[in-house]
Amino acid sequence: MGGSGSGRWARFHERFIVEVRYLPAGGRRTLLIVAAALVVTGAAGFLVVLDSALESDDLSAIDAPVEAWLASGRDEWLTTFMIVLAIVFGPISMPIVILVTTVTWGLLAKHAWRPLLLAGGMILGVIIVQVLAPIIGRERPPAEEMMLEFDPTSSFPSGHVMGVADFLFIGTYLVFSRHRRPLITVLAFAAAAFVVLLTAACRIYLGYHWATDALASIMLSLVVLGTVIAVDTLRTVRVGTPEQVAEADRRPEAWGRDERG
Repeated sequence: MGGSGSGRWARFHERFIVEVRYLPAGGRRTLLIVAAALVVTGAAGFLVVLDSALESDDLSAIDAPVEAWLASGRDEWLTTFMIVLAIVFGPISMPIVILVTTVTWGLLAKHAWRPLLLAGGMILGVIIVQVLAPIIGRERPPAEEMMLEFDPTSSFPSGHVMGVADFLFIGTYLVFSRHRRPLITVLAFAAAAFVVLLTAACRIYLGYHWATDALASIMLSLVVLGTVIAVDTLRTVRVGTPEQVAEADRRPEAWGRDERG
């Protein structure tokens, strides 16, 4: 009976969860190299920024000048824009956007793999911030600099910035990794990076974070992105024959089909 149940689950998993796609051996290897590079670069970058923040030297020297520069450019229209941005990407709106996106994608998609992977990556990012922030315990900028309500929580890393970065970077990868147009993929990641940097500027402008808080969050997001790419590649990518790869290029919808049909 256990075998029968396992068989039903395997069939369900293959039909509705798994999303196999065929790539040349070099393409699969490249994805794994990119994933490893992102994890190593992000982890190393985070440790460098963390050391600077704890020792108040090196990279942390940019914190005061960046804050002063953004503060000097404050204007009524810009402040309004930043407040709207903070609300849209805030702790109330952003989880709703993520939930709606994940659930809708999961209901409409042929396979649930990518929505589940997006949700898993977001949860991993939340756990990382919730664990690290209290341990590091870095103080935020002075309360008088905060333009909205007072926030007494730890400043490093920025949960806002990392949440937006995880959502946009992971989502961009999961959508555009299934397309064969590198230029479109590059433009999509450039747009995602622009919004992430805008979010970082928003948090600094409104007086809630230092520049290195945001930088550390982006580094951690690269680690999460690399992890997602590695899991996705190991789970979904098969080294295909030239015929299978050519067929996948002609019919992208076939990528989600298992080799057993």
